[in-house]
Amino acid sequence: MSAPAFAPWQRRVYEQATAALDAGRLGHGLLFCGPPQLGKRAVAERLAQRLLCRERDAQGEPCGHCRGCLLYAAGTHPDFQTVSFIPNKEGTRLRTEIVIDQIRSLSERLALTPQYGGAQIAILDPADAINHAAGNALLKTLEEPVPGRYLWLVSAHPLRLSATIRSRCQRLEFRLPPQDEALAWLKAAGHAEGAAREALEAARGHPGLAHEWLQGDGLKLRRDVAADLNKLARGDASPSEIAQRWVGDEHAALRLRHAADLALAEASGLTDPVRTRSLAAWFDRANRTRDLLRTTVRADLAVVELLMAWRAPDGARAAGGRG
Repeated sequence: MSAPAFAPWQRRVYEQATAALDAGRLGHGLLFCGPPQLGKRAVAERLAQRLLCRERDAQGEPCGHCRGCLLYAAGTHPDFQTVSFIPNKEGTRLRTEIVIDQIRSLSERLALTPQYGGAQIAILDPADAINHAAGNALLKTLEEPVPGRYLWLVSAHPLRLSATIRSRCQRLEFRLPPQDEALAWLKAAGHAEGAAREALEAARGHPGLAHEWLQGDGLKLRRDVAADLNKLARGDASPSEIAQRWVGDEHAALRLRHAADLALAEASGLTDPVRTRSLAAWFDRANRTRDLLRTTVRADLAVVELLMAWRAPDGARAAGGRG
């Protein structure tokens, strides 16, 4: 079975982990961390498959045809589990946090003897979504390791985890690659160089985000946000009108990300310290508002308040039309 087409930054982390595995230094608890959309989960899953394969090839990679590999590919391997968001009690939507019952169930399964004599592996993603009670239960599991049992945490926001949980895990960190490497990867994925450069700049060097935006409407959304901020500054649109549009679909968080980035981009080209500070403050405020979208706060009201600050006399006036 051929290895997946890992991006170079994924390959570096995978090789670090497999070297530790082959040397017997792979910890019970691993923390796969770094910016979102760099392939943390894909690397964790490939490492799990490597551990569960019973007939690895000469390079130590999964064979793809043993019973362990076939069960893994089918999603039915009894020694592998994932923990993520589950439906609420009413079954109407997914929870926004991982709860203690899920961690207790995970711990019970990890205590079992592996059915295929290899390892028991659990991946918790996103690990930073555990609530306080679940975090305490998780810590107990991390503090009582059993040989051959692996608990792997995947997180784009590791600082949201308690310091004690982080200290119990080996850290496998994903970092943004150099620009030339990211650009080469985007071009290899079939994107034109000009569009790839524009997307990579907009994504602040993040190839995963740039790729997603190039595949979808991410860049168009960014241009629309810039146009909305300019309309707002000129008085051609009201905060409530724009807010209703921004939160009217599933792209609210991305619009706020673009808005914050546009303010930051504008500030970086200014020499007026007053306006630069104002834009920097608005950047922080936009990111806080984006975080509020994950709570029960009414999104439209939070965004209206943010956009009113954009129109304030001492606030930023426009995003300069940068897309």
